[in-house]
Amino acid sequence: MWFLYCLTWLSFLIQICFGTISIVSGLYYLAELVEEYTVIAKKVITWITVFVFLCFCGLWLFEELPLTMSICGIIGQMMYFLILRTFPYVSLKSPSFVLSIIVLIVNHYFAFHYFGTEFHSFSEVIAYFTICVWMVPFVLFISLSANDHVLPTTVNSSSSLLDDSDVVTKYFSKKNKKYGLLPLFHYLKDSVLPERNKKVF
Repeated sequence: MWFLYCLTWLSFLIQICFGTISIVSGLYYLAELVEEYTVIAKKVITWITVFVFLCFCGLWLFEELPLTMSICGIIGQMMYFLILRTFPYVSLKSPSFVLSIIVLIVNHYFAFHYFGTEFHSFSEVIAYFTICVWMVPFVLFISLSANDHVLPTTVNSSSSLLDDSDVVTKYFSKKNKKYGLLPLFHYLKDSVLPERNKKVF
């Protein structure tokens, strides 16, 4: 029996590897789609945010969840709407982005506290976290790299002419500062699987 037991653990490790590779390739494909179709991605993210907003309203009206959880979730969706106003340009230092992170952490605290004291089935807890807490931040995280390939269109009127702050200069000076999922995958691909130099004869 010990040999079959070892084979079980080996197959479990292989399944974890295949599952991880599948998830990573799916995320990479989604990040590529968001970069390619930013206008459609903004509409999809907006509709997802509206859907989650309505879910929080439904939880407030039809379920016995604490009022603090519903209000915190509704405030979080409002912060996501503010982030979407400038999509695909998402500034990590903007007040709406920082406030959305804070509200997300507070929402996790309220949810863990409530589900730790009140009994709900595992599927209900996973449904709440997947749809109401994680879905919109996850989609926004995938789309963080979308502004790396969008051409500049405007410039801030308060900027000075002496510090080379025209649109094109700002665009190319910020090209090396890439945030998001796709630049992370490109970095991992370059560091883990370096390209081979072709020999020229």
